[in-house]
Amino acid sequence: MTKRLEGKAALITGASKGIGKGVAEVYLDEGARVFVCARGEELLARTADELSKRGEVGYLAGDVSDPADAARIAEAAVEKFDDLSVLVNNASILGKRAPLEEIDVATWDEVLRVNTSSLFYVTKPLIPHFVARGNSSIINVSSSVGRRGKANWGPYAVSKFGLEGFTQVLAAELGARGVRVNSVNPGATRTEMRAGAYPDEDPETLPTPREIAEIFVFLASDESQSTNAQAFEARDSMRSTWS
Repeated sequence: MTKRLEGKAALITGASKGIGKGVAEVYLDEGARVFVCARGEELLARTADELSKRGEVGYLAGDVSDPADAARIAEAAVEKFDDLSVLVNNASILGKRAPLEEIDVATWDEVLRVNTSSLFYVTKPLIPHFVARGNSSIINVSSSVGRRGKANWGPYAVSKFGLEGFTQVLAAELGARGVRVNSVNPGATRTEMRAGAYPDEDPETLPTPREIAEIFVFLASDESQSTNAQAFEARDSMRSTWS
């Protein structure tokens, strides 16, 4: 059976655990090669070693909220896979959940830098490469609170609203140049970040990152060549048959 991502190579940020790792696993299972990055070098190395049992993997530790690090990661990904054509902007942090009047400037700035500014830092160096290749896909990982704000989600919600705006602007700029740009709201998923936001929630009631990865496969594949500037809900396309 033909694998849906055969011949594809993808860069996935924030991929040492959680949704990023789950998407990397499914991409490899579907025939793609993946380049993963995250801030923690030790955990990233272990994850890359684990992922390499599924297929070809490259990795580099770095902080995508630092412009120099982000550019270094983008360059390394293209050097490893010169046919790189997929970018999954997944890296993000939750920050403090509290009313805005209780949020300090340092927290605000960090969340916006990691969750929103990093999109620009990672994506910009890759645009010439993606345009030159054509048929490329940028997938930005959003949130339900990035589409409808909720009390006490403060900088995280604002950062994800920014991600949606970034997606729309970039899609309008690149759509006619062979690069599609879309966003995905994973929904409630069994991750450490979700557990931090909802400590009283039973994680066993939630789907795993692999189980919500179908939409990420679709957007990376040639099936989505005409799909641009769309905001997807992962639950709408959830498939629970990954092994």
